[in-house]
Amino acid sequence: MYEETAPKAIHDLLGGEAPDFIVKSKRAFPSKKSFYELGFGTFWLGFTSIFVYAFLGPVLLGKEVHFTANGVATVAGPDNLGPLIFPILIIGLFVLVGVGIVGHGLYLLRAKGAWYAGTAKKLVIYKKNKNRTISWEQFAGDVEMVGDSSKGGIALQMRTGAMVNQGKSGSRYVPDTLYIVSIKNASQVAQTLRKRIEENAPTLPKAT
Repeated sequence: MYEETAPKAIHDLLGGEAPDFIVKSKRAFPSKKSFYELGFGTFWLGFTSIFVYAFLGPVLLGKEVHFTANGVATVAGPDNLGPLIFPILIIGLFVLVGVGIVGHGLYLLRAKGAWYAGTAKKLVIYKKNKNRTISWEQFAGDVEMVGDSSKGGIALQMRTGAMVNQGKSGSRYVPDTLYIVSIKNASQVAQTLRKRIEENAPTLPKAT
């Protein structure tokens, strides 16, 4: 499970420890994650375009637009754009949100992968002179593999995370996830990851 083209820098980061594996991922995030954001962002922009057309369409054609603002019937047109300022600001904000979601989806889709190396004590991540070292104790033990045994992706659940507001359902704790996407020998790497995480799992003090 060693890539012969692994850069010298990642070997230096191992600090003399024997590697269990050294693999290179093609992408930084799963494609389904980026496609989800692209799909949702496109839907958001499509929905917002209805309001753009309803408010601005007639004005661009030189016609008046009729709507209700604070319970009062309002008329706006090419010669009276004042009543449209607030609706345009709100619609513009929604458009910016949609563009941001689509842009982030494109970033996730195009983000390149990194080198990953595992030892008995840690996981080392190296990418373009940026590196990160994570001890196995920081992983929760949930190792999910997607794809076939020769080539696939792995999702590792971390012990860290954040509370996410679920609206009426309240808040929910969502753990961070580390993705190792599109690598060779994915099944063997996943087995090694499970083994190392179990070996280094924090032990709770015994009750007295």
